[in-house]
Amino acid sequence: MKYPTQKIAFWYFLVAMILFAVQVTVGLTMGWVYVDGNFLHDILPFNVLRMLHSNSLIVWLLLGFFGAAYYLVPEESERDIHSPKLAYLQLAIFVLGTAGVVFTYVFNLFEGNWLLGKEGREFLEQPKWVKAGIVVAALIFLYNISMTVLKGRKTAITNILLLGLWGLALLFLFAFYNPANLALDKQYWWYVVHLWVEGTWELVMASILAFLMLKLTGVDREVVEKWLYVIAALALFSGILGTGHHYYWIGTPGYWQWIGSVFSTLEVAPFFAMMAFAFVMVWKGRRDHPNKAALLWSLGCATLAFFGAGVWGFLHTLHGVNFYTHGTQITAAHGHLAFYGAYVALNLAIITYAMPLLKGREPFNQVLNMASFWLMSGGVVFMTFTLTFAGTVQTHLQRVNGEGFMDVQDQLWIFFVMRFGSGVAVVLGAILFIYAVLKPRREVIDPGPVEQARLQETPAE
Repeated sequence: MKYPTQKIAFWYFLVAMILFAVQVTVGLTMGWVYVDGNFLHDILPFNVLRMLHSNSLIVWLLLGFFGAAYYLVPEESERDIHSPKLAYLQLAIFVLGTAGVVFTYVFNLFEGNWLLGKEGREFLEQPKWVKAGIVVAALIFLYNISMTVLKGRKTAITNILLLGLWGLALLFLFAFYNPANLALDKQYWWYVVHLWVEGTWELVMASILAFLMLKLTGVDREVVEKWLYVIAALALFSGILGTGHHYYWIGTPGYWQWIGSVFSTLEVAPFFAMMAFAFVMVWKGRRDHPNKAALLWSLGCATLAFFGAGVWGFLHTLHGVNFYTHGTQITAAHGHLAFYGAYVALNLAIITYAMPLLKGREPFNQVLNMASFWLMSGGVVFMTFTLTFAGTVQTHLQRVNGEGFMDVQDQLWIFFVMRFGSGVAVVLGAILFIYAVLKPRREVIDPGPVEQARLQETPAE
């Protein structure tokens, strides 16, 4: 760690991992509800569990992105963060907003209140006061990071990162617009949901992955930056009009079926490019970096993102196929593998790389960390195949044969049992990861001169 203000990232990563634990635990609980439909229905109805699961996922991923920015921007810009106080204020706002959301959802507080009560839009259920807090925190963050970059060295990594983060914040403003027309509502709703995960978040992903490749492989910066610009261009070119695959059946004009199909097909390209980029960088790299776990997570991120977001997304993105499959368990299969591969694994990769340096104990217990990778990744992959088979059966029975929804759900019970088993593996992997990161080994092997000097000043524990 070269700059003192990089320590800010530690607290963002810590809160992110706490919410990560909450997210997977609630997800496992939901998995059992699919097996036993009456489980906890009087205490925590399924709709509340789903809000907690999806919202905690989004918040912890965002906190991971913010922590990654606070860690890598000083190194890229060659200067400390503009204002550490603002960074901690931003984190406090996020923690307060998260607590407010949890209490509002669980206890169903302020029902119907336009300011304090939850809204009925999926993923955007947050009360308006929480949305306002998110905007304030985002503006603080963007000011802090932008000032740091503007006063320091400019690189392709910080340029693409800023583009993605500014786009992320601006697109969230559509969360405040809720038109009465349902088709129009869904059209603008996808501006947030799709253009985040298949637009601006891809830019953030590409820049963080580029930083990791730069540090872990030793490949020349010029090579990394060329790949980064190509990936960013592909992501924006395909992702913006690729939003059209969500417009097929919501009341928009028919031409969106062709626009959505064509550009959604192209959305595979940036994820394939990221996978190729990661493996080519490792192949060309000259550096035998001691943090093998971070490299494993980076390669795993690129690979699983390609299959989850790219291949599984393509499976049902053409409008002729989507007519039958949308809203089935195939959608859930795509969503789980895509989010895990592209964004969960990415955050765990940067946490794996940065936390030992932030704690001054490099290298840490990598065996446990790499075991957590295989346990979690294996669980998510098995879950994906299970849900894919369940969705295929559901599509045929429900959408082709015309059987009733609940009758079909009963016939998918065995798939839900297997999905719950895979969820157990994911939760165990998450616990193992958190333990491995927060409880590293004490011995230091071949630290650099900066680390040596800093470790000599750190009192032994």
